Parts: sequence; structure tokens; C-alpha cells
Amino acid sequence: MSKNIGPEYVRAIAPYQSGKPIAEVAREFGLDEAAIVKLASNENPYGMPESAKQAMIAAIDDLGRYPDANGFDLKAVLSKRYDVPADWITLGNGSNDILEIAAHAFVQHGQSVVYSQYSFAVYALATQGLGARHIVVPAQAYGHDLDAMAAAIADDTRLVFIANPNNPTGTFLSAAQLEAFLQKVPAHVVVVLDEAYNEFLSADDQYESTAWVRQYPNLVVSRTLSKAYGLAGLRIGFAIAQPVLTDLMNRIRQPFNVNSLAQAAAIAALNDKAFLEQSARNNAAGYQQFTEAFTQLGLEFVPSHGNFVLVKVGDDDEAGARVNLALLKQGVIVRPVGSYGLPQWLRISIGLPQENAIFIAALTKALA
Repeated sequence: MSKNIGPEYVRAIAPYQSGKPIAEVAREFGLDEAAIVKLASNENPYGMPESAKQAMIAAIDDLGRYPDANGFDLKAVLSKRYDVPADWITLGNGSNDILEIAAHAFVQHGQSVVYSQYSFAVYALATQGLGARHIVVPAQAYGHDLDAMAAAIADDTRLVFIANPNNPTGTFLSAAQLEAFLQKVPAHVVVVLDEAYNEFLSADDQYESTAWVRQYPNLVVSRTLSKAYGLAGLRIGFAIAQPVLTDLMNRIRQPFNVNSLAQAAAIAALNDKAFLEQSARNNAAGYQQFTEAFTQLGLEFVPSHGNFVLVKVGDDDEAGARVNLALLKQGVIVRPVGSYGLPQWLRISIGLPQENAIFIAALTKALA
């Protein structure tokens, strides 16, 4: 078969690399799965809430039928939570699905997409998958330079991706910075504000972006239940935008893209305030645990507003890979970020206190 099957821009895509599964590390290094600590994928260390588990059990009897394609009950909960009409909501198979849907709905082959250096890898993948043109704006202090991004918008730009907080660097843009940017963006350019880590923001940093959706018809706010809500394995996210945008997104969205168990679990998790508060408290304590250790070890790190920390583990371009391998051999899985152009750094997800302590001890040994 010819090697030239498919568009050249698709063949040029480097597949997304997820964090190593625990079972794979156990096999590769001959380790006990139960002793392995995974701090690689920004998952909730508590797993999923018990309320969501019980909701899934109750939904099992209906698995012989297709899920509600429009997610009526889930949209009703989201509508009440964010004070928006149900037809302003698009459901996704994780927020990753939302990002892909937005790219396909608003961008044509050959048009351009603007996003920041060191921002979520899926922005580049979604752009490349369309055969669209990348406009990658150099980062400022490892985060978004919104003035430069506004200036980079070209005549053929149709989409701008912004992550806040940003993954993998953890940087944060204030409400004032974001609104000033939105005021500069032409009305025909859609802005996707990707807020996968919003629930981890401190009270001082919190803002309500859905209010901007009412003011800016070209804004899409993307959220996920994979992180703070502990539903990563169920893959569920959603977007909030005005109907002119959600109508287009729902034309692209695959039918039944959110399964019945995910919908049931999401409704329960969204109503489980105690679990969300517990997760936020653990995250704040773990962040302090990490940053104190990094400071003691003399390591540079980027102040983070998510549930992870980006830390520099050496000065040469092999440092990240070298220290990552040393950690894997000790049964600790973290995330190398060389694919982001950060080969000297590792991204560490915040776990439970004992998991964080195991990682810190392993890192200290790896650096010795």
C-alpha cells in the first residue's frame, strides 16, 4: 500500500502521548502495581466520588439502550449551575472532544488558528488535523502573552485557543487580562477559553467566565469533569456558548458522544460539593508540599494554579528524560514535557500526601 495515503498534514501529525499506565510501568520494570505512584496525568488522587459510583450503579439497568443524545438531565444541572439556557450547552466526550468539535465547526482547511507556545498539545493536534495554519505565539514567563496573541490574529484567523490555568505550565490569567483580550478580538474569530483546571483556583483568583458568554457572542467556555470531579475515565466535558455557536458545534458533535454512565456520574459529581471541597483542600496542601521540597532541593519551578507543578530538573536537554527514567525505576510515574519544547522539565501531578512524599524521596534520590 502506498505510504502517501491520506492528506500530508495528517501524516505529519505526531500522535498524542498520554501518561504511562501503571500496568505498563509494572511490566517494564518488574514492579508491584500496588506500590507504584502515578502523578503523571493530573487525575484526582481520590478517584471518583462515591456519589458518582452509586449513580452509575443505578444507571446500569438501562445500558441496553442508547444514552440520551441531548443529555437533557445533565444539561438541566449545568444550566442551573451556570445560569445559562440549556441550548447554550454542548456536551463532549471529555473537554478534548469539545476542543476538536470547535476546531471542526469554526475553521476551514488553510485558515489559521492562534494559540500560545507551551499550551495544551491538543490545540496543535486539532489545528493540524484540519490542515489549518498554526500561529504559535511565543510564551511570556511560560504563559500566554495576550497582547502578542491579539496582534497575531490574521485576516484568515478563525479560532483562538486559551488555557486558563494553562497546561502544562500552570500559569494563570486574571479576569481583567482576559476581558481586555476579548474586547480586542474581531467578532468573526471564535475564542475557546479552556478552563479544565478552574476548580483549583483560589477564592481570590476565581471569576465567572459564563458572564462573558452573554457579552461576547464569539466566546466558547470549555470545562471538564476529569480533574477536580474525578471522572477522567468516563470522559465527560462541556462547553458554554451562545446558540449561534452551539448550533454549529452540535452539527459536528457525534451522536451519543457522552454515554449513559458518564451522564449519570456527572450529575452526581456536580452536586457533590463536599468531594469538590475535599479535592481543593488536598490540592492546596500538596502544592505547598511540592514547592517547599523543590525550594529545599534548589529546583526552579513555575508557580501553578492547577493540580500540578512544572519543575526544572537539570540544565541539559537530557535532564527531563534522565530523571524521568530514574523515577520510573523507583515506581513513580510523572510527565516528561520534552514534546512541549521543555526537555529540562517535568510536570508533576499533585497526589495524596503520602504519594507526594514518595515522589519527593524518589526525586531526591534521582538527583543525587
